[in-house]
Amino acid sequence: MTTRQRQGKGSRQTATYRALIAIAEAVVAGARTALDDTAGMRGQDPLTALKIEALRDEIAHYCDLGTRVIEQARRRVLDGEQVPTAEKIYSIFEPHTDLIKRGKVRTPVEFGHKVFLAESAKGLITQYDVLKGNPVDEVHVAPSLRRHRRVFRRAPALYGADRGFFSENNVAVCARGGVATVSIPQRGGSKTPQRRDHERSAAFKRGQRFRAGIEGRISVLMRGRGMKRCRAEGAERFALFVAAAVLANNLMIIGELLTKRSRGRRKINRQFLS
Repeated sequence: MTTRQRQGKGSRQTATYRALIAIAEAVVAGARTALDDTAGMRGQDPLTALKIEALRDEIAHYCDLGTRVIEQARRRVLDGEQVPTAEKIYSIFEPHTDLIKRGKVRTPVEFGHKVFLAESAKGLITQYDVLKGNPVDEVHVAPSLRRHRRVFRRAPALYGADRGFFSENNVAVCARGGVATVSIPQRGGSKTPQRRDHERSAAFKRGQRFRAGIEGRISVLMRGRGMKRCRAEGAERFALFVAAAVLANNLMIIGELLTKRSRGRRKINRQFLS
């Protein structure tokens, strides 16, 4: 694309945004006029009055959010200002929504929330956190290790994660924390012979195979435990929605483990009886 083509595309985009902003401003102005016209309106009965007041509160709520979005668009597109992420709204229906840049070709940008998950060898989710914003993965290693030690009174034998969690400090934190096998691939840069040998070792590869299992667990949570889409409104309900999916997963895993134990005991009893 030539410079002239880019300029033409930019001017068309600016013109489109000006038109959209004008439409949005007209809609918000009309809604505020309706609020003014209905101020002090009372229904024929208390129930109707409550319904009217609830509708007015909802319209006022969306008017305020709409005004923020209009101002955000004007600052970003028309004025060329870099709007801080903390001030941006990506959804007037779910203002808590975050913009997530994952670096994928097909979906470079997604909207929602990142969720941190830690899984045990038995498939139980031992930790989950609904994250705020778009934090880098490597900041979660030390806190998750502390959480594991607090819950289980000991360090995990294996800490497996993908390369996004890698840093030399994180590897050192795991080693000092008593982790026997730290299976986090190095991210970028040339590898030392020692690092290369470590990542080729059987223990490291087992750790990466275990780590790959969390992808399957995420698929189970989304497809089989209802975590694919949250229809409840609000950040707190979103967190409860994730918690319910984790609870459902763990209860089913515990049920499977208890069933296997019961079958094993019955098999032993039969052997003794025979």
